[in-house]
Amino acid sequence: MDINNDTYNNEDEFILEVKNLVKFYGNFEALKGINFAVKKGEIFGFLGPNGAGKTSTINMIIGLAKPTSGSITLSGADCVKNVKKAQHLIGVVPDENNLYDEMNGFDNLTFCASLYGIKKDKREKKAKELLEQFNLLDAGEKPYKAYSKGMKRKLTIAAGIIHEPSILFLDEPTTGIDVESARQIRKLILDLNKSGTTIFLTTHC
Repeated sequence: MDINNDTYNNEDEFILEVKNLVKFYGNFEALKGINFAVKKGEIFGFLGPNGAGKTSTINMIIGLAKPTSGSITLSGADCVKNVKKAQHLIGVVPDENNLYDEMNGFDNLTFCASLYGIKKDKREKKAKELLEQFNLLDAGEKPYKAYSKGMKRKLTIAAGIIHEPSILFLDEPTTGIDVESARQIRKLILDLNKSGTTIFLTTHC
């Protein structure tokens, strides 16, 4: 992938800045010095065909991989040198649902919140609020494996925002689900954005 955008008008308005990012896997250059910036409060679309390097870029931003060279800054935090600080600002919804099949919706959410050090009373309150917001209250006591694809996707998004991240990364959020569920998820994404969450949306073109 090779994206170049050197027109940064006001760095204070950006929540995420990627500069001269390069990634090699052996002798293969997956990323060729890409540059982009994401404004606070926007919905940013990261488009490209399969194999273009989208996943490699995301993995470096969220701390799952290190760049060969270049810099990644998130709300002033260096994502390369200070991974843990940056990760607390990030919510991630991968393209594959990653919650626990045997746990119900409520327990999945409270478990995810506990990973961020959120206290029990607060995480339980937040889990109930999200189940209601995402129209999953009736399914809150059902095991995750019993959810429909659309319900699983919504709960995965809820898990990604339970710690109230500044920016939410969504990888193909509506792939493989029915039209009505996809419509509901798009509305949830818009509502999250209106409430102040920056959205980083990846999809293939």
